[in-house]
Amino acid sequence: MSELSARPAATFAEAEDALLSRWPESKLEPSLDRVRAFLDLLGDPQTAYPVIHLTGTNGKTSTSRMIDTLLRTLELRTGRFTSPHLERMSERICIDGSPLTDEEFVRAFNDVAPYTHLVDTTQPFPLSFFETIVGMAYAAFADAPVDVAVVEVGMGGLWDATNVADGKVAVVLPVAVDHERYLGADPTGIAVEKAGIIKPGATAVLAEQTPAVAEVLLRRAAEVEATVVREGVEFGVLRRVAAVGGQVVSLRSLRGNYDEVFLPLYGAHQAHNAATAIAAVEAFVGEEPLDDEVVRAALGEVSSPGRLEVIRRSPTILLDAAHNPHGAEASAAALADSFSFSPLIGVIGVMADKDYEGVLAAFEPQLAQVVCTQNSDARSMPAERLAEVAREVFGEDRVLVRTRLADAIDEATALAERGEAYGEALGSGAVLVTGSVVTVGEARAMLRKRS
Repeated sequence: MSELSARPAATFAEAEDALLSRWPESKLEPSLDRVRAFLDLLGDPQTAYPVIHLTGTNGKTSTSRMIDTLLRTLELRTGRFTSPHLERMSERICIDGSPLTDEEFVRAFNDVAPYTHLVDTTQPFPLSFFETIVGMAYAAFADAPVDVAVVEVGMGGLWDATNVADGKVAVVLPVAVDHERYLGADPTGIAVEKAGIIKPGATAVLAEQTPAVAEVLLRRAAEVEATVVREGVEFGVLRRVAAVGGQVVSLRSLRGNYDEVFLPLYGAHQAHNAATAIAAVEAFVGEEPLDDEVVRAALGEVSSPGRLEVIRRSPTILLDAAHNPHGAEASAAALADSFSFSPLIGVIGVMADKDYEGVLAAFEPQLAQVVCTQNSDARSMPAERLAEVAREVFGEDRVLVRTRLADAIDEATALAERGEAYGEALGSGAVLVTGSVVTVGEARAMLRKRS
């Protein structure tokens, strides 16, 4: 392991380079020994505050942001750890809803850097990037200090580095297939891994699951004597209707109902995420229902960048980080539910280790044409290879290839504007950039810079 990762950093770029010199997130060795040894040297900061821990295949980041906003509206100081980031690594560690500044990120890195090489020299494998940044987050939350930490797993649950913390509340969002190379292709097997965040005496907040997955989660909860609350039984979505800028939802919670609440996010999946977030916060704070105005204020201001985010108008450009079939199906349903773009042109760049054919198939009914592209990550699938698969799904005449992401967005924008000029009956043309968090993050940075 390079000594770079153990030296103090003077700038954000130096801290970032040091972290990236470690094992990447895509390289795993399933063990909590390294991160436990690391946090032991740091004084076990993860025990200094209660934790709300989240896992699931999709919806973790959006739900984490909703929980965070609700808690802050209750005047609690929060720490939030999410991954991956869209544009800047510091987005992963937030205090009171805001990412660490560059100076704060450097300080957080320097606080832990002297201890990383001690772990590296005493363990069979060195600390990874993810393990190191988890340690940074837990230490930063203790230093703040925060009243509660909202922590999203990186992958799975049982062997995830975040799982050295014992969540007072464990939230399991819908479980489907993703990270197949690491977690397998069987949802019930994946559920065993994700159930690992349910700890003795915790409250397990379970979003709606398939029967087989629910059985796994309930068995784990029974084994550790966790209290269980389930979507569709103790809480859920009563009604929802699409509205300008999002949707209006009525939600049943553990302590009462919240009627006609505006949520500035699109799609039925976000309404279900909101119901789960409220249940998690109610489970955390105790017996009393949340004040109706707290819920309205919090959900009314929540945001989730890169999740059907409108980043530009004339024509509209939407960014959506769907990167597996389950997420793409939810986003495609939200497009049909909330928008009437015609034509809608897709810009898709995927990782080679994902089920990209399933993602293409999910979006096919919504997209008039697709421009296949690629992002800068080494795992990105070459644009032409993606196009070969896309032609099987969309047909030859609906697929274009532009290797550079900027060129793909420009091409799609031109196609959308051309449709707009023709006066399509269903509405104006638009562009959807999707397929990978990295693709969406790079597009977001590019488009924000242009504007």
